[in-house]
Amino acid sequence: MTSYSIAEYKKMIGTTKSKRSPKRLSVKAGQVSNEFEAKLAMELQILKVEFEREFKFHPERKWRADFHLKGKMILVEVEGGIWSGGRHTRGKGYIGDMEKYNAATMLGYQVIRFSTEQVKSGKAIKEIMVLLDL
Repeated sequence: MTSYSIAEYKKMIGTTKSKRSPKRLSVKAGQVSNEFEAKLAMELQILKVEFEREFKFHPERKWRADFHLKGKMILVEVEGGIWSGGRHTRGKGYIGDMEKYNAATMLGYQVIRFSTEQVKSGKAIKEIMVLLDL
């Protein structure tokens, strides 16, 4: 788990007034990849919830979950581009996501999904807190 100071966090996510897709910050496995995932990661850290980023949950496929809550069989996905015709809402991407989430469920994981708007508003962390009984 990586810790960030508030200054590092602000520098990492930058400031944008655009309603376009969030800026990708990193593509390396295990690192924060966009501002909404960075926000959720910081909130989990504040709550002292142990997690792993870009968690490879399937033994054969290259699928990764945005977050794995350590010690729990819980995967958290932050779905971007749902209003802009992004990958998650187009046919092939949508079907691929169903296959991925169904495989995770068959392996015993509980998969919870949030939009970037739900992360931004705080709804995602509130629901995770209810799920974890925090």
